[in-house]
Amino acid sequence: MILHGNQRAGARDLALHLLKEENDHVQVHELRGFASDDLPGALNEAYAISRGTRCKQFLFSLSLNPPKHERVSTEVFEAAIDRTEERLGLTGQPRAIVFHEKDGRRHAHAVWSRINAEEMKAVQLSHTHHKLREVSRELYREHGWEMPRGLVDSAARDPRNFSHDQWQQAQRQGKDPRAIKAALHDAWTVSDSRPALLAALEERGYRLARGDRRGFVAVDTNGEIYSLPKWAGVKTKDVRERVGPETGLADVSATKARIAAEMTPALQRMEAERRAKETKRRNAFDQERRALTARQKQTRMELEAAIEVRQREEAHLRQARFRPGLRGLWDVLRGESRRIREQNEREAYEAMKRDRQEKDALIFHQLEERRRLAERRQEDHARAAQQKEALRQQQHSYEQMRKDAREERRRAFMERRRAQEPGNRQQGRQSNRNGPDLSP
Repeated sequence: MILHGNQRAGARDLALHLLKEENDHVQVHELRGFASDDLPGALNEAYAISRGTRCKQFLFSLSLNPPKHERVSTEVFEAAIDRTEERLGLTGQPRAIVFHEKDGRRHAHAVWSRINAEEMKAVQLSHTHHKLREVSRELYREHGWEMPRGLVDSAARDPRNFSHDQWQQAQRQGKDPRAIKAALHDAWTVSDSRPALLAALEERGYRLARGDRRGFVAVDTNGEIYSLPKWAGVKTKDVRERVGPETGLADVSATKARIAAEMTPALQRMEAERRAKETKRRNAFDQERRALTARQKQTRMELEAAIEVRQREEAHLRQARFRPGLRGLWDVLRGESRRIREQNEREAYEAMKRDRQEKDALIFHQLEERRRLAERRQEDHARAAQQKEALRQQQHSYEQMRKDAREERRRAFMERRRAQEPGNRQQGRQSNRNGPDLSP
């Protein structure tokens, strides 16, 4: 499991953070070496003792995050905390352990007081980052968990190291050529005039334009250009007879600008619809998570109550084994009381292990329920992100189409202006009067 730790102050803020209600479940698992029986009081004790020293960062806070899909028992967490405590030199120091559960995952926090109350000085901590990494590696190896690349190679922790290029530009839309050919052929077949052809093409997502090299072209909503005679399977002469001369059509640049202007409001509307649907789904997931958390808390309370009743009953039965009066004294003399006490201790220990296993089994089951819900939410969020990115890229494409159209119109205007300059006109007339230069 991943271990992160640091020295810190702020007992009150840390206690409030560890008891945050934003978690599905919060359990104060252990308070050792404190007089207080609640977390804020315990950490305030550590602060009060630190006032007798010059130590400012009197606490050491550790978070323990197990692998995402692993079931880690309470004993494994405790063993990891004990090992970390020994490695850092905090053995015997007052400590608190808190378990958090959220979105189907369970992790733990441990907090130690650094102040040695007998010597009234802080435990010296050094190279904590390196020591925590070593303990983390050991835990991954011992439990057979897949070790993160960041623990294998520190240079691999940069999340920007991707295995493939995520920004592919100028990617085709993946349209089936047969579908394109069928759409353009159908538009030609169902129309018998220029207005009818224009309407039929627009119904299928195309605009008719004057091509640079081809006479008549169809431009789709993504700016792709298709020769209408070629894709519709007709002759250019037939198109000209039905539509008229191509000089009466807008050029490709102007047509793209028109498509971009028409599609921008549509994309804005689609983005608004996408956001509304995402908000609705997010609210539904939050409501489902809250209901599941409440149901799980009730189940845990019922289990805790049942275990508490059973513990009292079993303790009563074990205590009843000791006979009162002279018979009890006789049992002491002949060693029977010692045998009963040892039997009771064994049974109490086994009962404690049984109770803990029951609690862990319930926790694991509930973690799995919330993990499935969290995975569904992540999948839904990923789909929403893909949809948002697709719309953003499409919007960027239309903005680029408008820019290209403006640039094309500017170049055409400058070329016409240069052609109309007096020097160019005079040179053109002189060249025509003299005829072509045939000298070698």
